[in-house]
Amino acid sequence: MATDNMETKPRLRVAFLHPDLGIGGAERLVVDAATGIQSKGHHTVIYTSHHDPKHCFEETRDGTLRVSVHGNSLPRSIFGRFYIVCAILRQLVLTLYILLWEKDSYDVMVVDQLSACLPLLTWFSSAKIMFYCHFPDKLLTSRESTLKQLYRVPLDKLEEWTTGMADTVVVNSGFTAGIFRRSFPSIFKTPRILYPPINTQAYDRAVDTSDPSVQLLETNHKIILSINRFERKKNVELALRAFAALKTDSLIDPTTFGTYRLVLAGGYDRRVAENVEYLESLNDLATQFGLKTFVIHPSSDQKPPEDAQVVFVCSFNDAQRTYLLANALMLLYTPSNEHFGITPVEGMYCSVPVIACNNGGPLESVKDTLTGLLIPPTPELWANGIRDLITEKYDVKAMGEAGRRHVLDTFSLEAFADQLEDILEELVTGGRVTHHRYDNVEYGVRVFVAALLVYIWYSMF
Repeated sequence: MATDNMETKPRLRVAFLHPDLGIGGAERLVVDAATGIQSKGHHTVIYTSHHDPKHCFEETRDGTLRVSVHGNSLPRSIFGRFYIVCAILRQLVLTLYILLWEKDSYDVMVVDQLSACLPLLTWFSSAKIMFYCHFPDKLLTSRESTLKQLYRVPLDKLEEWTTGMADTVVVNSGFTAGIFRRSFPSIFKTPRILYPPINTQAYDRAVDTSDPSVQLLETNHKIILSINRFERKKNVELALRAFAALKTDSLIDPTTFGTYRLVLAGGYDRRVAENVEYLESLNDLATQFGLKTFVIHPSSDQKPPEDAQVVFVCSFNDAQRTYLLANALMLLYTPSNEHFGITPVEGMYCSVPVIACNNGGPLESVKDTLTGLLIPPTPELWANGIRDLITEKYDVKAMGEAGRRHVLDTFSLEAFADQLEDILEELVTGGRVTHHRYDNVEYGVRVFVAALLVYIWYSMF
């Protein structure tokens, strides 16, 4: 019966628009959304302004997903500034290509991160528009000078106005939903919450020890793992300082400390100055603590020496990720007030206990003392948490098993794809799903105003 229902559903044509299809949480979500919808028989294409086959997720280069690139000829910045302006211009070029050549090719367009293109898509395309808000851009930038504050005023207004043009808005967590409502008071739509998933099949692969890139990581050390892009806002130094405190504060004996290795892995792009500068500063900080370091790039063919206690893995591939998650004792997730954060979910599915900050998205994904530890973001407290897992104050194996069950129940790709398909079909049909709560204040206001106008009309005549 279920098969018959699937066969009778209309096949949707869905386009995903994403600014830069590299390696990161937002990119992982777009790839999972596209593969999830595609697995249900719908047609999908990802449009982006940049896609490097050497710095991307496997599904976007192995033919699983079709990727169309336009607008990459425009610069990412002007003299190291105006990143958001350049990103908007690149997106507009991408949008113009779609409107000129493929504007009526899709039933739904799913846009994320940047909302500047929404008016054009709304006015000149027949497709319905869904906007996935990872986090308001206006809150992701610093305003350290009056000039920067003035520069951001029109951009912030533009973001709020264009975001409101979407037919529906979806966010990645309850935390982000609250921030969205406070940041965009003029938008009546109540955003729907759609937790990012993980494709569990991608994490069930066996470790490939014949892969040269995996052989670079093989070690007799016990691994403490951190996975984050090399950006300052990810606060990776929290993991580094906490690890060093195990030694400097004598939380564990020197012999035991010598058996552990901190692996700091994450997205890294040589084109991005912040990535380069932050990696250098982390390397310098580790050296100041007296810790021997080693850096592995995608082009590296040298293995870290066994006495290296801090190893940086820049832009790891899937095989390396599989090895690291299979061998990690714990996963350190360092950002504060993160919108959601898919990395803790990945760790929990692989039965790795997670230590994360006690704020933002991890409050909705990590169960404190059951699947990991939620701790205030100070190195001393994190060092104590790491020590507690090392000394087995908590049952690490039981934590890992609980985490895996939690992910299967809440964050599977199948559950995500089902909910996303409901939203897309609702947009196309104009109907409303009955098995998911959908509270749209704007819709209610429209119905009320229409009823009021009808009442006034009949009262007058």
